Amino acid sequence: MGINSENEMAADLQIGPTTLGMVRIYIVGDGIDLPMDFDPEEAEEIADELRAAAAAARKAGKKR
Repeated sequence: MGINSENEMAADLQIGPTTLGMVRIYIVGDGIDLPMDFDPEEAEEIADELRAAAAAARKAGKKR
């Protein structure tokens, strides 16, 4: 499965700070229980990548 592959999977996403000063992205669904911890700098890099992907998706959507 890749970025452009559609599927019927569903999962919940939670994002928040931990008591140890990390940022946790937590994904849970049928057969999935995935906590991922990042230091604040890494989390900011991920946020930048999400913003860039959102901007690219907007441009791609307008071309349709």
